[in-house]
Amino acid sequence: MTTAHEVMTEDPATISMAATVGEAARLLHSLDVRHLPVVDDEGTLVGMLSDRDLRALAFPEVIGEQYVGEVQTALEAPVSSIMSSNVVAVELEDDVSVIIELMLDHKIGAIPVVDSDESLVGIVSYVDLLRLLSPEEPSRKGRAEAIGQTRT
Repeated sequence: MTTAHEVMTEDPATISMAATVGEAARLLHSLDVRHLPVVDDEGTLVGMLSDRDLRALAFPEVIGEQYVGEVQTALEAPVSSIMSSNVVAVELEDDVSVIIELMLDHKIGAIPVVDSDESLVGIVSYVDLLRLLSPEEPSRKGRAEAIGQTRT
């Protein structure tokens, strides 16, 4: 049995629910991640934000001829306005099969990991789970060399 604790990324970057959407977008980009746990002032997990939540900003809503959203206004909005607040989380000792089932059922790419006090301690993404399937993943250079060697 492989547990969440064994595959999770510990102490993940988080963002405050009061931060702006623009700040969240910059953080996602600078860290090169797709998911950010959202926390309140006490550090309690209150939501999740993904790059998918931000994609909607690229296509402002239009009703008839009236423009409903302005991108700059959206970027200044608080993260809480676009985050997913129904957080699906797992505990440290939950088996990866539970995580996989939750990801598939909820169509999500990452799940926060909480301890017995419900404090955020990690995150498991689909990338973490894929690494389980390829524990000795060759480097990109190694793969290119291997491909080159098979072609004669």
